[in-house]
Amino acid sequence: MAETTQRKREVFANKNELSVALAKYTAHLSAKFCKEKGIFTVVLSGCGLIDWLGKLLESPYKESVEWSKWHVFWVDERVCSHEDQNSNYKLAMDGFISKVGIPKENIYAIDKQCAVDGDAERCATLYEEWLRNLVKEKILPLCPNGQYPQFDLQLQGMGPDGHMASLFPERPQIKVTDKWVTHITDSPKPPPRRITLTLPVINSSLYNLMAVCDDHTDQCARSIADIFKNNNLALPAAHLTAQVEQMWYLDKAAASLL
Repeated sequence: MAETTQRKREVFANKNELSVALAKYTAHLSAKFCKEKGIFTVVLSGCGLIDWLGKLLESPYKESVEWSKWHVFWVDERVCSHEDQNSNYKLAMDGFISKVGIPKENIYAIDKQCAVDGDAERCATLYEEWLRNLVKEKILPLCPNGQYPQFDLQLQGMGPDGHMASLFPERPQIKVTDKWVTHITDSPKPPPRRITLTLPVINSSLYNLMAVCDDHTDQCARSIADIFKNNNLALPAAHLTAQVEQMWYLDKAAASLL
């Protein structure tokens, strides 16, 4: 597995321009992988990402993307009911997935009952078992080192504190390497119970795109500057890499301190 890929970045004037670029990038990779291997494995995150993916629901993408070949996963999830407003699954279903033709069996949400029960550890265990079964079924390949599953594209977001997925500063999950999926019960950002792909799984992805918009403060901008200027590894997002390309899409506010 590659140790690192160069951080590439593009800066956009506003969220709308970033959304246009995000749709173009995702649609391009979808076409590439659907042509090369007949499927496209894409990992979603929560928060603003689903809104920013909204341009895929417009022409020409909604009609041209081969939605039936998509397999959708989550980089992290809040351990709550699928109907809960905190659920990344619900966010993606309501805002994006339900509006395109992705087959239901190609949508890989966390176990419904364990989520309702609030059993984060069990949710993580079952999600990893699911991923391992998909490797056996040849839906997911393993990274060349044979240790971790390899997704085509992961779409990431970064919090103001520099966290990505549910890997937070000063929490031990960032150091987990013997699992594909781990859990957290004391997330500093509510809700506290979550599951998350581990860092080596995230970095085994062929393409990783980190999209960051800084809304009302300069906290994200400070974290972005600390990552790009200082490579501050105390910030989990500073550990992001990929096997082919690591791309950062920033709005003007997020990039203001670079």
